Parts: sequence; C-alpha cells; structure tokens
Amino acid sequence: MSVMYTALRDSLKTLRPSGMLETLDARLTQAQKGELGHLDFLQVRCHDEITRRESVALERRLRKAKFEQQATLEGFDFSASSNLPAAQIRDLAALRWLHSGESVILFGPVGVGKAHAAQALGHQAVRQGANVRFAKTSRIPAELAGGHADRTWDRRMRERRRVAAGTG
Repeated sequence: MSVMYTALRDSLKTLRPSGMLETLDARLTQAQKGELGHLDFLQVRCHDEITRRESVALERRLRKAKFEQQATLEGFDFSASSNLPAAQIRDLAALRWLHSGESVILFGPVGVGKAHAAQALGHQAVRQGANVRFAKTSRIPAELAGGHADRTWDRRMRERRRVAAGTG
C-alpha cells in the first residue's frame, strides 16, 4: 500500500463518510483501469456516501415507525376484502395528504386489512422521507398509560406530537 492510499483511508476514517470508505478499493480499481477520470472518481465517491446515508436514514425511519410487518400496497390483495375501498387506498398512496400536512386514520370492522393498508401507506411515506409512527388505536391508551408507571408520560406524549406534526 502506498503512503497516499494509507493517508486517504485515514482521512476518510476521520471524516467518517463510511460509504466512501466501504467502496474505496473498488473505485480505486476503476480509476486505475482508466474507467473513471478525476472528476468522475470524486462524483462517484460522493454518490457512494449519499447512497449510504440515505439507506441508513431509511432504515432508521423504518425502525422508528414500529411497523408490525413489512407491508406494501403492491403486495396487498384488494380482492380478498370487499370492505376495504381499493380506489381510496390507492388514492391515499399518492401521499397528497402527507404533503398537505394531514393525517390518515383507517377505521372499520376487524379483519378487512386496515392494519396492512396503514402500514403500506406508512412504508410509502417513509420511502419518501417522512417520519411515521404506526399504532393500532386500541393500543395507544395502554402505551400512554405505561408512561405513568415508568415516568415517561411526557416523553411519550412529545413523541406522539412530534410524529403527528411531521417533525420527528
């Protein structure tokens, strides 16, 4: 290894752009083969880091959403439930409600697919950069009440308000 290579790796470790660090060897090989010019090399390296950061942010938002399953609208069988209005759910998938600062609450009889549809809409919103918190309405009172027992009521309420306002 050259001194320059070692210095570059050390600089990347200090700056912590781990997307660049993870792909350094592959990109250097491309550059040495003449596949990348100087500016191309730098642009590709920056793109590697942006991609890694976006991936980490997506994973973090998905974890914070607390989905019960990995549901998508693409994987939903609307023909299995005549009680769930497919056209309305597909319209909600455009996320106009999200961009106008509104919330969505799905209600109806048990077993029609409300939770799946809500999580699928949430996944769609998360993929677009939104912060989401999935919760079945039947569980919210118990979750908040638990805050009295462990003295986290204020934190739990702040979290609910932050997500409802789209800031957390």
